[in-house]
Amino acid sequence: MSRVDPVLVGLVANRLHSLLDEQQAALVHTAFSPVVRESLDLACAVFNSAGEMVGQSSGGTPGHINAMATGMRHIVAEHPPEVLADGDVLITNDPWMTSGQINDITIATPVFRGGALVAWFASCCHSPDIGGRILSAAATEVFEEGLRLPILKLRTAEGPNRTLERLIRANVRTPNETMGDIYAQVSANQVAIRSLDRMLDEFGLDGIDEVAAEIMLRSEQALRAALREIPDGRYSASMDSDGFDGDAIHLAVEVTVDGDAVRVDYAGSSPQSPHGVNVVLNYTRAYTSFAIKAALAPEVPHNAGSFRPVEVVAPRGSVLNCVEPAPVASRHLVGHFLPSLLFEALRPAVTGGLPAVSADALWMTVWRGAGIDEPQPFTLTVFGAGGTGARPDKDGLNTTGFPTGVRAAPTEVLETLTPLVQWRRELRPDSGGAGRFRGGLGQSVEVSRHGPHGWTVNANIDRVDFPAVGAESGSSGAPGEFVDASTDRELPRKQLVRLGADSRVRLRFPGGGGYGHPEARPVDRVLDDVVNGYVSIDAARELYGVEIEYTGDPDALVRPPDSYRVRSSTPRR
Repeated sequence: MSRVDPVLVGLVANRLHSLLDEQQAALVHTAFSPVVRESLDLACAVFNSAGEMVGQSSGGTPGHINAMATGMRHIVAEHPPEVLADGDVLITNDPWMTSGQINDITIATPVFRGGALVAWFASCCHSPDIGGRILSAAATEVFEEGLRLPILKLRTAEGPNRTLERLIRANVRTPNETMGDIYAQVSANQVAIRSLDRMLDEFGLDGIDEVAAEIMLRSEQALRAALREIPDGRYSASMDSDGFDGDAIHLAVEVTVDGDAVRVDYAGSSPQSPHGVNVVLNYTRAYTSFAIKAALAPEVPHNAGSFRPVEVVAPRGSVLNCVEPAPVASRHLVGHFLPSLLFEALRPAVTGGLPAVSADALWMTVWRGAGIDEPQPFTLTVFGAGGTGARPDKDGLNTTGFPTGVRAAPTEVLETLTPLVQWRRELRPDSGGAGRFRGGLGQSVEVSRHGPHGWTVNANIDRVDFPAVGAESGSSGAPGEFVDASTDRELPRKQLVRLGADSRVRLRFPGGGGYGHPEARPVDRVLDDVVNGYVSIDAARELYGVEIEYTGDPDALVRPPDSYRVRSSTPRR
């Protein structure tokens, strides 16, 4: 029986969620870089006095929030209450302690009340730059990838650590944006602390530990109940990612369900790579626990309790549990595959089915102009997403990040901040895998720049060699492309590409896999897809067996629905 009033637990849980959203809003509204301000590549969370995650904000990515949750153990172990004081703020970007790459900076602030440590607030944000090589997979050691910060005190009650701030500024290409985002993280934590103080006063509490224990227990019990609905047994799957420079990465998993617990074992996956596509175990655990909860109990509040029924193991020295000093900068290009891999394994066991494979890996391009005569040197990180896999009862989502929640910044923002020009940014027809439910579409983007200067791009992308497969007889989504738009010459991926002043780059994002046989898709849905430009007339005929005719003006830019008609179709399944 709970020792805490259940009504109080519900009230505190809702208030914590509200103040975490307040923390995130403060972070986004005060951040300097579009990475945080526009794309929301971040996570915010509250922890009990022992560093166990109690709740997270509405936004944020699983790779940040879940990795930060396990990473807080390192922070608490290195800085126990007796070495902390009110006013301390800690910082780290150590990949093996937090979210797996040094571009992700964690800021953690202990909360004191009456002289006692009662909680922690923390956030993790993708920095616009951290020095070293521009973010790619080309490095062969983590030392090449930029400035690595152990767990340090960024601030104390006496003020900021000016020496550390100067060190960071001297090692990054975007000192104002990088430090501005760090200041925003510090400020957002303080906003949350003030709201927590008001909440504790209102409810007459000295701290949150007892209520937090009940919140976490409820999540644990709910996930265990969901696991008991899955037949005991072993479920396995495998898939491949592009890897680096033609050397593909193989991923394998065996999921063992035993009552109200699950063991996820990645034995059989590739050994760690000599290039920066390696994943630390923290990040592997992050996307594994996310996938299990998303597949079985998406409505369960996310906290340390929902981690407890899930055991994650990966062979030491494998691509999913790499050993220092392995390069890790592009670890998301492998880590983002894990939810689709787990969905493939669990598909036979989950009543109602699971989505088909998605484009998975977030596409991240880093654009740079910094020649000798560049009037305003720039470094800009841009995110984009392909399509998600079709669902058992719905089409996939177009150009939507999954499993990450990172957004794409508006074209107007990118063109205001830099001399870049986006000539094209549109949905990519026929990129979603055909099926009774169609996979989500990717997009086509073309980029050039103003001015007579050279520039560079690092395209951290995947699913060019291995497109997203369909489910239940659905077709695969289209593979991605990264080419010189003037020659259609394929450009090197995950490494620095030098461009001339007149170069134009085309990126065609991959689509998600289809679900169910394409000839089971209702004819009117196929017609709608053609009218909306999602599926071409040729693809409707060849993939769906539906003959559609356009009867309007062939030169018309606007083509209303009544200008299309169905001529014939094969019998539907």
